[in-house]
Amino acid sequence: MKNYRTFLFLVALFTLLLSSHAMAAERKIAGLWQGSVSFQGMSLRLVFHIDRDSTGSLKATLDSPDQAVKGIPVSHAEVRGDSLFLDVTVIAGSFLGTLQPGDSVVSGSWRQGGMALPVELRPILAVSEINHPQEPKPPYPYLAEDVTYENRSAGITLAGTLTKPASGGPFPTVLLITGSGPQNRDEELFGQKPFLVIADYLTRRGIAVLRVDDRGTGKSTGVFGTATSVEFAGDVKAGVAYLKSRDDIDKKHIGLIGHSEGGLIAPMVASESKDIAFIILMAGPSLRGDQILMLQDSLISSAMGTPSESISRELQLNRQLFALEEAGSDTAKLHADIRRALEESAGKDTSTVGKMTSEQIEAMAKQFVSPWFRFFISYDPIPTLEKVACPVLALDGSKDLQVPAEQNIRGMERAFAKSGNTRAKAMLLPGLNHLFQKAETGSPTEYAKIEETVNPEALKTMGDWIEENVK
Repeated sequence: MKNYRTFLFLVALFTLLLSSHAMAAERKIAGLWQGSVSFQGMSLRLVFHIDRDSTGSLKATLDSPDQAVKGIPVSHAEVRGDSLFLDVTVIAGSFLGTLQPGDSVVSGSWRQGGMALPVELRPILAVSEINHPQEPKPPYPYLAEDVTYENRSAGITLAGTLTKPASGGPFPTVLLITGSGPQNRDEELFGQKPFLVIADYLTRRGIAVLRVDDRGTGKSTGVFGTATSVEFAGDVKAGVAYLKSRDDIDKKHIGLIGHSEGGLIAPMVASESKDIAFIILMAGPSLRGDQILMLQDSLISSAMGTPSESISRELQLNRQLFALEEAGSDTAKLHADIRRALEESAGKDTSTVGKMTSEQIEAMAKQFVSPWFRFFISYDPIPTLEKVACPVLALDGSKDLQVPAEQNIRGMERAFAKSGNTRAKAMLLPGLNHLFQKAETGSPTEYAKIEETVNPEALKTMGDWIEENVK
């Protein structure tokens, strides 16, 4: 009996030691931990914020500072002895590592998309943010007014900021049109605020600027997800009508600046309205959406070091999906067909597509049947560009991989030549990416890491051209 009691005592003591060891490890693990993953020539930081919730259990979130993404929820955080486990279900990723002697390193691996990438997490006091010196800080040498107006036909209220010189007027004015996806009035993405910088620059040159939250975004009402470029064009028309109602705006010199999809929308409005004095297209498409996406996929994958065999498989899959889009009219059937094609592809290869989870496949299928996507891939911008009679400045960055510059600029030139619009001009700006930053490769993975928000030469080109066309 004595030996039995001794055994129970040792078991209890061992259990207590393990529990104390785990609790000590949990105490040591609380805080900020940063590491980097390297993949196909890229290096991306991972930052875990680890703490305790009200019940004493571990909780965590994940930041990807180099992609300007913060607060990704960690679905499960646990310390087992010296091991740390973090499950990030929402992006199908996880980290498993071991706390090393000295408590200053957790060595392990980040698992996502079928890959296991080595990571060493180290404690940090704060996350190092990218500096963006072009972003203006108040007080401004001009007036900034928060405004709202109605798109009555859509039954929504749009909210934005109108900046204008502190004195004088009425002022020539531009309305900024954002790119694809729900964007706020600054077109904030990847930690950059290009529309804030553009508005600041032009207003300092005596040009009023209206920048607006997309419908269903920021302080604007409505539903973003069910709208297409046509509905967004209606929102722009409502903005023009609002500007015309103001005494401080020069009604004969209201122009549009559209970036990316905004450069698709601006010609839609200008071709139908005599109220538009000029338009500037920043990486505005001249190609059909399906052509853009095929070129985009190939160029970005190549810039990221994806093997040519994998790129070929992905392009073949895209052709199949676009063919289904073109043939399909019933949304439910198209959704099932798209999902089936993705699942079949996933079972045949080990490429990035093949490593997609069921949840990711479903999300991609939903995207393919959304009203916006179906409109975008089938829309040909050329006929609309040929109808634009006002002055046009089409700008493309030579390193743009999202709206491929070389093919796109040629399309613009052909459209302008056919239209006979002698006041239309296409320019290729060397070394700039899709956001009009000076870039190395043009890959989207660089966007958040570049301090420059909008290249000064691009800003000057736009400002000079507007002044020439509003004299």
